[in-house]
Amino acid sequence: MSQPANETSDAYTVVVFRGSASKPLRFSFPRKFVRKLLILAAVFVLADLLVVSHYVIRTGEVWQLSAFRAEAMSAREQTAAFSSAIDDLKKRISAMNEINQRLRVMLGIEPAKQAGDLSNGRGGEDGPVPDGKPGITNLPAEGNLQEGRLQNIETKELAAGGRIDPESAEIIAQQVRNEIDILSREASTQEHTLQELTQAAEQRSTQWSSTPSIWPVRGWVTSGFGPRVSPFTEKPAWHDGLDIGASPNAPVQAPAQGRIIAVSSDSKMGNMVKIDHGYGVETVYGHLAKALVKEGQRVKRGDVVALVGTSGLSTGPHLHYMVKKNGQALDPSKFILD
Repeated sequence: MSQPANETSDAYTVVVFRGSASKPLRFSFPRKFVRKLLILAAVFVLADLLVVSHYVIRTGEVWQLSAFRAEAMSAREQTAAFSSAIDDLKKRISAMNEINQRLRVMLGIEPAKQAGDLSNGRGGEDGPVPDGKPGITNLPAEGNLQEGRLQNIETKELAAGGRIDPESAEIIAQQVRNEIDILSREASTQEHTLQELTQAAEQRSTQWSSTPSIWPVRGWVTSGFGPRVSPFTEKPAWHDGLDIGASPNAPVQAPAQGRIIAVSSDSKMGNMVKIDHGYGVETVYGHLAKALVKEGQRVKRGDVVALVGTSGLSTGPHLHYMVKKNGQALDPSKFILD
């Protein structure tokens, strides 16, 4: 009887009462079995909790990864759009630079000397390549360097599941800053060049309007500029102008715009008119029959300033035409283009 009691004390008994008339049912479970069953249930619950927590964590990571991918795609699209805009600006600045060079040639302006490659300055002391180190043949081309960096960034991005790490983002930002800095300096250079060209064009336009370029009177050359035999002394002499034969009272035109600075009479030159065209250029008209302008009057190219005559020391009706540059007489035929 003692053995059953020990067996009963080492087990858990479950009694099921089915009513007053029925005999109750008894179920006995050994303690070791119950202990093992509880341990198994605890392990099962713990495993279930681990699975559920792992699922929740993974679900959060998936949502976070999706957000990172969307952000990466948006950043990539913005970067591509920004790169396209930078390339377009580069093309426009390049076209502007080409136009500037053409205008410089047309206006006769020497191109500005470049201080060097502003975006690719290099220096330092070179030495021999150490043994076992790769030579320059293994180095990437300069034009492909940034492209290779971007490919490396894309590779890292794919390996990270579409996520851009801070180092890659900093590289992209630095490249964008470098591009903006280069474009800013180039735009500033082109702006300065355009200002120079504008000033030069205005100056050239004014200077051209003030440069004698037409016949002052229609006729024939009776005596050119330079050495000649004087018609009065029949000795060698220097002729400082151009004698243009014409009919009496033929109109004398201003060969360029300017201001009348003298209307006078001289024993040798007779009635004369002097025009200051600016830039050190003056023109003189002698042996006139009559001056049609007054001192201080502004004239334009083609305006009639006088009439051909034979006043002063003259052998017949003609115009004595002189061109002076900074007080020195020049050959007037060099200033006649028509």
